[in-house]
Amino acid sequence: MKSRASHSDAELPGGAAQPGALPGALSDELRLELIAFRRDLHMHPELGNQEFRTTAAIKARLEAAGLAPQVLDTGTGVMCDVGTWDGVRPMLALRADIDALPIPDTKAGVPYRSTVPDRAHACGHDIHTATVLGAGLVLAALDRQGLLPNAVRLIFQPAEEVLPGGATDAIAAGVLEGVGRIIGVHCDPRVDVGMIGLRAGAITSACDRLEVSLDGPGGHTARPHLTTDLVTAAAKVATEVPALLSRRADARSGLAVTWGRLETGHACNVIPQHAEMSGTVRCLDLAAWRAAPDLVHAAIDEVAGMYGAKTVIEYVRGVPPVVNDAAVSDLLGAAMTERRGSYAIEDTEQSLGGEDFSWYLEHVPGAMARLGVRTPGDTRGLDLHRGNFDADEEAITVGVELFTAAALLDGNHT
Repeated sequence: MKSRASHSDAELPGGAAQPGALPGALSDELRLELIAFRRDLHMHPELGNQEFRTTAAIKARLEAAGLAPQVLDTGTGVMCDVGTWDGVRPMLALRADIDALPIPDTKAGVPYRSTVPDRAHACGHDIHTATVLGAGLVLAALDRQGLLPNAVRLIFQPAEEVLPGGATDAIAAGVLEGVGRIIGVHCDPRVDVGMIGLRAGAITSACDRLEVSLDGPGGHTARPHLTTDLVTAAAKVATEVPALLSRRADARSGLAVTWGRLETGHACNVIPQHAEMSGTVRCLDLAAWRAAPDLVHAAIDEVAGMYGAKTVIEYVRGVPPVVNDAAVSDLLGAAMTERRGSYAIEDTEQSLGGEDFSWYLEHVPGAMARLGVRTPGDTRGLDLHRGNFDADEEAITVGVELFTAAALLDGNHT
């Protein structure tokens, strides 16, 4: 990654640049409240479409600020407008995802460790939620002072981790009505807190789920030539299908099948009659994503057929790549420059991770930034989707600053 620093910025000690003078500074009182709110969510993680406690907490805090949040039709998730939409000027939407992961929280020595067995906010959605909540509260205060130039929509979306993602249900519930552009952030443990990563164009990849069943008569391990050797067939599918696809798809598309589960057999001297495999299909561009199901089906059938195995393939469409709109990416860059200077912005790479934020971008232009959550000097190598994942909570303040500045800049130029 490289900095987007501009030599025209007025530098401050430590390499930061002189922030702009937009209103909406985050008070110490609200900063501490948001940290406490995040920790409460972290202690009580809920899976996709089960986020009832989380939804209630968000709704209650917004109502306490005099806002009128609406629970989404799915029963979890919240939509809330800050300011009054005039029905003409399109709104900017701020999106957060609110669900957790089905893995244990393995952190030690923190008071906010998950209290729910095998559930953890290991992807930073609690940080995302606190950030959009904080931005909404700051913008609501500005609206009361007559300083909010245009209405802003807050979207607290459930079930991001459940393919094809809760964004599709949120869109069906009308969260994009009146919205002209949408922005979001995703925690990045490779980026220091106080920084964001930006990229115009594709910033994530497509991700689909693959379930494969292999069947055959099986038999005695003494006579594999008289059986359908499903163990060998499954092993060949696991190793040869990814290799075969690498020769049938443009290498630049990054099409990759990665297996996460393979189960077969119960005894050392019995060739089983059934095997199951599951994994993900990821690719870097939209054209490859659209072509992937046919390519993957054909490759699995071809390899399994060499060993006489019958296949049943369930290809579950997930999410397309998040393709950042250049103008909205520039809005995020301008907002960060206003708050912290251009030295707080890094170029970032396209990842192979999937994000259902992409579904919003099928309807309106938008962009997602990577939000730095690594404490400078931390060498633990924390990563997303691991039980020990944690974030420097200063990232909440950074995210609130980013969102509020973006809303003000967008409103003044709509």
